[in-house]
Amino acid sequence: MTQVLRYAAFTTDPAAGNPAGVVLDAGALTGPEMQAIAADVGYSETAFLTAAGPGEFDVRYFSPQAEVPFCGHATIASAVAVAERAGTGDLVFRTPAGVVPVATARDTDGRPTATLTSVAPSDAPATPDDLAEALAALGWAAADLDPSLPPRVAYAGAHHLILGAATRERLAALDYDFDRLRDLMLRRGWTTVALVWRAAGTRFDVRNPFPVGGVVEDPATGAAAAALGGYLRTHGLVQPPTTLHLHQGADLGRPGLLVVDVPATGGIRVTGNAVVMPGS
Repeated sequence: MTQVLRYAAFTTDPAAGNPAGVVLDAGALTGPEMQAIAADVGYSETAFLTAAGPGEFDVRYFSPQAEVPFCGHATIASAVAVAERAGTGDLVFRTPAGVVPVATARDTDGRPTATLTSVAPSDAPATPDDLAEALAALGWAAADLDPSLPPRVAYAGAHHLILGAATRERLAALDYDFDRLRDLMLRRGWTTVALVWRAAGTRFDVRNPFPVGGVVEDPATGAAAAALGGYLRTHGLVQPPTTLHLHQGADLGRPGLLVVDVPATGGIRVTGNAVVMPGS
């Protein structure tokens, strides 16, 4: 019987952050079997690891409805699970999106943390038609957008449409057409829509609708956090090197913190804690 560990990522509270399933020995599982396990677990993502050498793992990620190329919160959860069993240090995750180095350590309170370094980030414009359709599905007007954060499709292992909210109230009032947004995202290959509100220079509140995974909203999204970091750097919206603090999940009652280091060049680093959930 396959053992599925359950961790909450980007938090030290099992009742907060983003739940992830973790299978540490998935070598005997087929893709359909992984998909079935992820659907049964029901979290936004479950990571399946297969040892590929000392400190190296082949990793696949499944939502309840589909495989995705990369998932940040399940990477953090998986790395912490490995560190708790084998000790902290450097790991290598070979994902469908590319090689992702992950460093594990202990924070000042002795709790395990993990830092992933994304594949090279990039972004592209959202077409006017796609933007209009996304806004219609969300029930947003053009005036609800922050003009200082131009809509883009950003990538750091998975594609995310980034939309800046003009106000915190607009971000809080998330009530969208699930099927309409899902269908648009499937046509365009977007993993989530990253809705962001800039509370201060490097502090953002974030929400991530995830209908393509069969989940209304992802509580803490490491892949989108890395994509956001790359987007902000590319467009001169932050001055690297810098550190972002992304607050996500509070609107769902599962607050989490994603710490995003944006260097002058290269991959974006995303750091967080992870903690075992009851029943794991």
